[in-house]
Amino acid sequence: MEPASIFRVAALSVDGAAGGTSNVPRTRRPEEVSAVALRRDCPRPSESAETNGEEADTMQATASTPESGLLRRTKLRHFLRTRRAQVTPEQVGLVHVERRRTPGLRREEVAALAGVGVSWYTWLEQGRDINVSEGVVNAVSDALMLKGYEREYLYRLAGHNPPWPRGSRPRDANGVRMRALVEGWSVNPAYLTDRYGRIEIASNSARSLFHVGLRGDNCLVKFFTDPTVRVKYPDMDTVARGLVAHFRAQAARFPEDPEFDRIAGRLHEHSPLFADLWDCHEVDNPYQRVRRITHPQAGLMVFDRVTMRSPAFPESLLTVYIAQPRTDTAERVRGLLHSHARALLSPSLV
Repeated sequence: MEPASIFRVAALSVDGAAGGTSNVPRTRRPEEVSAVALRRDCPRPSESAETNGEEADTMQATASTPESGLLRRTKLRHFLRTRRAQVTPEQVGLVHVERRRTPGLRREEVAALAGVGVSWYTWLEQGRDINVSEGVVNAVSDALMLKGYEREYLYRLAGHNPPWPRGSRPRDANGVRMRALVEGWSVNPAYLTDRYGRIEIASNSARSLFHVGLRGDNCLVKFFTDPTVRVKYPDMDTVARGLVAHFRAQAARFPEDPEFDRIAGRLHEHSPLFADLWDCHEVDNPYQRVRRITHPQAGLMVFDRVTMRSPAFPESLLTVYIAQPRTDTAERVRGLLHSHARALLSPSLV
């Protein structure tokens, strides 16, 4: 079962008073305000407006069905529903005449666009235990206008290895960023994380900037449970959305690993912001991002955040923050490193 559904009752019970309801208005925390704002950006399909067996949209697990397969099909069901709700008839060339009660496409429209039967697509979206060919996965991906990593995520949920992505990653023209990484490693904060986002190795500049370094610190958990971490990001909402989308994509790469669901379950219970983003079922890969960070000592810094995998560590992710050219970010990082070095040598003078 998806952690979203497991913890929804617990999350709702926290807001109500024990033994009854309270008429005293409750002031929302800043994190809850962000969660409400982000919820509006994540369309959800109506649970009652569609026919074609929507009301019977349940999965029957048999004794021979592995738990991991049931969980994967549950994720597939939610993902297809949310993606279908985000595609409008006009986007796929359908004439929109009558008023619709649900957002996005109907099931029969997706089936027609993918060239499959309506009943068969309904079974697929209901998460039934059926065999899905790679050709059908590709056709459904086209019908739903999935982006590169959304397509990869759907392939994995359907039980297939995704095809090698062609042109889905931005190219580093003339190797500028890679040269910057090699030549300026000392001022480029970098860290290596495992499949769950836990720190394995961190450079001196990363420890100074992000206050990480303890092996096992989880970047995702720290972001959503420590307000002092989130406040460093002027674009906090965008950063939060990207972290959750990447964690979901990572979970699909390792469908047999229950630790992803345990981490998501704990965060779903303790962070309203994470809960709303997790329920959006977005997937992404953070290959390259522009990241703005405000440090209490160094001020505002702007980085190109680049992530990569090494064949020697296929399950780990190397993240490097490269100071953007034509900014004073590199000088600010050097100043921060110098300040921390002085503090270590003579704490009473700093």
